[in-house]
Amino acid sequence: MPETLLAALVVLVFGWLVLVGIVWLNRPTRDQAAVYLRLLPDLTRLVFRLVRDPGTPTRYRVALIALGAWLAFPIDLIPDFLPVVGALDDIVLAALVLRWVGRGIGIDRLEEAWSGSPEGLAILRRALGLRSG
Repeated sequence: MPETLLAALVVLVFGWLVLVGIVWLNRPTRDQAAVYLRLLPDLTRLVFRLVRDPGTPTRYRVALIALGAWLAFPIDLIPDFLPVVGALDDIVLAALVLRWVGRGIGIDRLEEAWSGSPEGLAILRRALGLRSG
C-alpha cells in the first residue's frame, strides 16, 4: 500500500512539473500580460452580470461561480509568487470557462453584458475565438 501511495505522489509531482514547464515555455510577454491584467475589472463585471442574468442557463452560471471560487481560492497549481507564470493557471482556466460559456450563450449576449471598452471586447473575442453573430 505505501508503494502505491508513493508511486501516485511521484506521478502527481511529475505531472505538475510538466505542466509548469509547458506554461513557462508558452508564457506571455510582459506587454501581453499587462494588457490582459487591464481587462480583469471588465471581466469581473462581465462574469457577475452573466451570473445574475436570469437568461443565462444554469450550467453556465455554475461554471462561472466555480471559476470565481477557483480564482478566490489562495492555493494555485502554479504559485502566484512566480513572476509572469504565477497567474497563468488562473488565466488559462478563466479563458477555457469563458470560451465554453461564450460559445454556449453566444457572442451577442456577451456583448450585451460587456461594460468595458470596445478594444477590451475585441481582445476578449479574439482570445476566446468568438466572432460577431
